[in-house]
Amino acid sequence: MKPIRLVSGVLTVGFWTLASRVLGLVRDILIATLIGPGPLMDAFVAAFRLPNMFRRFFAEGAFNAAFVPMFSKKLEADEHPQQFARDAFNGLAFVLLILTALALIFMPALVWATAGGFAGDERFDLTTAFGRITFPYILLISLAALFSGALNAAGHFAAAAAAPVLLNILVVTALLLGPAYLGGDAIWWLICCIPLAGVAQLLLVWVAAERSGLRVRPGRPRLSPDMKRLTRIAIPAALAGGVMQVNLLVGQQVASHFDKAVGWLYSADRLYQLPLGVVGIAIGIVLLPDLSRRLKAEDHNGGRAAFSRAGELSLALTVPCAVALVVIPLPLVSVLFEHGRTGPADARAIALAVAIYGLGLPAFVLQKVLQPLFFAREDTRSPFRYAVWSMVINAVAAIGLAPWLGWLAPAIATSLAGWTMVVQLGWGARRMGDVARFDARFYSRLMRVIAASAIMGAVLWGAEQALRPWLEQPFTRVLALLALIAIGAAVYGIAGQALGAFRLSEFRSILSRRKAR
Repeated sequence: MKPIRLVSGVLTVGFWTLASRVLGLVRDILIATLIGPGPLMDAFVAAFRLPNMFRRFFAEGAFNAAFVPMFSKKLEADEHPQQFARDAFNGLAFVLLILTALALIFMPALVWATAGGFAGDERFDLTTAFGRITFPYILLISLAALFSGALNAAGHFAAAAAAPVLLNILVVTALLLGPAYLGGDAIWWLICCIPLAGVAQLLLVWVAAERSGLRVRPGRPRLSPDMKRLTRIAIPAALAGGVMQVNLLVGQQVASHFDKAVGWLYSADRLYQLPLGVVGIAIGIVLLPDLSRRLKAEDHNGGRAAFSRAGELSLALTVPCAVALVVIPLPLVSVLFEHGRTGPADARAIALAVAIYGLGLPAFVLQKVLQPLFFAREDTRSPFRYAVWSMVINAVAAIGLAPWLGWLAPAIATSLAGWTMVVQLGWGARRMGDVARFDARFYSRLMRVIAASAIMGAVLWGAEQALRPWLEQPFTRVLALLALIAIGAAVYGIAGQALGAFRLSEFRSILSRRKAR
């Protein structure tokens, strides 16, 4: 067996994901500045969530949870992986073409089902129009996800991780140059870029797959024994993915009844998604094929070590981010989003949601570490059962708290459901034995990570008080925020090294090995 380099792979995926998320943050800053909270932004968020919802349902969720372990094992055993990939591509494309056609026809019904609070005002018609333009993105990005999964299974992470950068490059370019030089409203440049970005992303990973030796051509779908097995595994994962999307839809339905709330929650979501994408998603992408191949090779010790190091690395990078989101949300939001059409009241509302999401951030990342334990064993039923319980908790909290807490109820419900899912995944993994349990080093370092993060949080709070006069001035607040971030990073680095939460030499050795290759 040729194992996947876990930490090296995480760094590769993390680098490109960081680039994508930073550009995504630039994109969201431009959206907040040029469009701002209100009917147009609410309509954009609801319309763009439709293809993204089905993308997670079909691509990163159900399909890849079934496809990647099966493809990884066929690749490891040299059991015709290319034929399997071709059949999967053709089957997925056939289903998505039907789904896209139905969605375009019944778009008003989809909008009503996902944002009922829009009915009767201008947001409903805007969302319907935007949705018909953006929905074909699901076809393109889901096929791109198949190629990305195959590349990841083969240990080629760069192209798949770089593909999402194209969406943000195109949108940022269009928003900066389109209205200024070619005319037209910024919202239409934003909406029309999304399907074009899907074409660019699909082409990038398709070409990368060709160069890696994976040649896939469109053809007639075949219901082979492998495809029947893939479907049997994918259906519970699809249901689990559907449950998670129900959580988002419940939150959007509640928020749609409050003015500007959909836009506020979207902006807050994008801010906490930055560390989640860089750490959690990167680790999940690399860990799933690695565990699948080790399971096929019966390398149980290596599997436990990979799982434990993934958890250790994810929390060492995530816990301090969560503390920062809880301690200094307003400076982060004010500097990033309080421009143009987004005012101080909007910034305060977004910051409150950011702090609530920050409490759930470690849970969202741990899910990405724990789920591959089940998916690598082709067990998609257990995560589905756990997701159903999380959905119930989310719905009860979001709907039940809304009369008292208003638009903040969905954010609280999301974090609560995230921790509910982690507890269930951890408990369910116990039956797999020691191979699915974190080792002693993980728990030892976790306590040190928490201590170092607490020290950093206390220093950040004091530093914010000292820098507040500069954080409130338009011409100095960017430098003041950078100083605040630098102080937090330095304190966490020093405290973490001193307490033994991590060793900086470990990261230096990883980077030196990458340069040597």
